[in-house]
Amino acid sequence: MSEEKKKKSLNTFTLLFIIIAIVAAMTWIVPAGQYELTEAGEIIPGTYHTVEQNPQGLWQILTAPIRGMVGTDNTDGAIGVSLFILVIGGFLNVVTKTGAIDTGINSIIKNNEGNMTKLIWILMAIFALGGSTYGMSEETIPFYALLIPLMLKVGMDTVTAVAIVLVGSGLGVLSSTVNPFATGIAADMAGIGLGEGFVLRLIFLVVTYIIGATYVSRYAKRVQEDDRNSVMYDQLEEHRNHFKSDNEDSELTKKQKGVLILFIASFVIMILGLIPWDEFSESMDFFVRFNDWLVGVPFLGNFIGSAALPLGHWYLEEITMLFLVMSVVVGVYYNFSQDEIVDYFIDGTADLMSVALIVAVARGIQVVMNDGQITATILHMGEVGLSGLSEGIFITLVYLFFLPMTFLIASTSGLAAATMGIMGPLGDIAGVSPSLIVTTFQASSGLLNLVNPTFGVVMGALAVGKLGFGTWVKFIWKLILIIFVVSLALLVGAAILT
Repeated sequence: MSEEKKKKSLNTFTLLFIIIAIVAAMTWIVPAGQYELTEAGEIIPGTYHTVEQNPQGLWQILTAPIRGMVGTDNTDGAIGVSLFILVIGGFLNVVTKTGAIDTGINSIIKNNEGNMTKLIWILMAIFALGGSTYGMSEETIPFYALLIPLMLKVGMDTVTAVAIVLVGSGLGVLSSTVNPFATGIAADMAGIGLGEGFVLRLIFLVVTYIIGATYVSRYAKRVQEDDRNSVMYDQLEEHRNHFKSDNEDSELTKKQKGVLILFIASFVIMILGLIPWDEFSESMDFFVRFNDWLVGVPFLGNFIGSAALPLGHWYLEEITMLFLVMSVVVGVYYNFSQDEIVDYFIDGTADLMSVALIVAVARGIQVVMNDGQITATILHMGEVGLSGLSEGIFITLVYLFFLPMTFLIASTSGLAAATMGIMGPLGDIAGVSPSLIVTTFQASSGLLNLVNPTFGVVMGALAVGKLGFGTWVKFIWKLILIIFVVSLALLVGAAILT
């Protein structure tokens, strides 16, 4: 029975190629169009015009993943994200070879075996804060491999582990209280400050986190009580064998404790590097001031390099460098030879190669859509259809509008840049504040990106957990429905009251 189910389920790559083909077919039917842009590349509302059709054919479909990886004139490439994933894989394997992770996981089990629900709530809170403050998404990839053995060890399933990270961080991104990569861009495009609408987004964070943590912890408890309650029951035994820990009864050595400290420090530095501290307040520019002082010191500044960026201004290039360096640091600290460090690192990159490729294939969807010049046309449809409506109806339709737009443009920062120049002015016409439009955009795109097959993070997480997309939908559809209803209620209420 399980073999029949496996044959019927679509491979992740197959599913993404089907979506690429569908989008390519749309470029033959949907009129091509463009908006005029400002010097900064921002859309000028009301300037949409049709252009010559540029249908995407078989060649464009087949080359879409490659163009999605390296980028085109119209779409940023996924090479940065893919390389980060590969380096994370190498780093994780170097750390894993020390035995610190497996032994540490067993220590967590011993300390929390009687109260895994509490652990789930704590972990989801951490990921939600990461998603809400700096848009934690691609950075979550390494955590799936860490949590899966832990959840399987205590009688839960892989879906639980994936849900803790993906739902936790995803609901954080959904609220994006101060997320500079989505809310920051959207607010700037709408002509408002990052802090406007903060209270409503904070309410979203608290409410959706409670709903999500309750949903995941209750599911986990049911699976722990009876394996048959798992949505992946037919794969459970296979997963328990595949993700089995090798160090079940060992205790952490001093060296392994040191490795765990280095491991945790790596992620703390990453978080400090990604959150734009100086944008919150002028008084929080301490990292900028320290960096300016450091690179200004004679000889030392030149030795470090004047191009060094302060914490808070890092992105993929810097955090990829961080984990590459920390792979070497951990290996040297644990007395691995140089050959062992290199071999373990390369083996680790191989483990996440499929995940890195999935991100590139998913980006190919946006490449086909942009090259076929139908993105602006779809935006224009929204521009025309949403004008002249009452506040409650308008905000409802804006929320619904961003769902298919997120499917086509999974990147929250990319979607914000593409749409907010239009949606902000439309909100003014309907009497809805720009900050509410920003929150609606976040709530809608965040919801869909919990289950969006065009979003590389979702497909990458499922690839790490060896889960089919259908299995994930079977688990999460009720939560999606609940969050959908609650989000609309909060948004419509805010639109009517403000």
